[in-house]
Amino acid sequence: MQESLAALANGLALAGGRARLELMRQEHAPGLLAALDTPALWRYMPTQPPTTLSMMSAFVDSALAQQAAGIEVPFVIFDTSTGKICGSTRYLDMQPAHRALEIGWTWLSTSVQRTSINTECKLLLLRFAFDVLHCVRVQIKCDGRNVQSQNAIARLGAVREGVLRNQRILWDGYIRDAVYFSIIDREWPMVREGLESKLAAR
Repeated sequence: MQESLAALANGLALAGGRARLELMRQEHAPGLLAALDTPALWRYMPTQPPTTLSMMSAFVDSALAQQAAGIEVPFVIFDTSTGKICGSTRYLDMQPAHRALEIGWTWLSTSVQRTSINTECKLLLLRFAFDVLHCVRVQIKCDGRNVQSQNAIARLGAVREGVLRNQRILWDGYIRDAVYFSIIDREWPMVREGLESKLAAR
């Protein structure tokens, strides 16, 4: 797992038909700021929404520091139909000893929501996690208030595991519950088939 993550850190991109994931770099900050077309996209994030270039640059710096520490791998999402950045996502809570990680920090511009991009991003990330990193568990969590995300995660084929109460205090002081989902290795072939079928139908 460590070796594959090192290869990823050396510039490997994950590419699909409509979505392309590239490792986040500081030069992406202006494009990320432009993609964050409404603060509502950040409603359930644990940090304050970056509404200026300096704030977005600081957000990118923080993500890159987590990558350097081996804790997270942040990605920028490109819409290949326009060539523009349309959001970001990342691997986090990586546990090589247990071959487990989490997919999170995902947000997308309003212009690409309800398109194939989110489904394709999840397929790319899950495929790399299970087929290259040989994970046995991938988890996804979301704010207990975010029913839309909970439904979207369930549609991926992830199993709802439960609620971790008072899991985090957000930047605005709200104490959130987190809803946890997971996909494990023996479920991955069926999940992959389902995601591929959804993309083919589009």
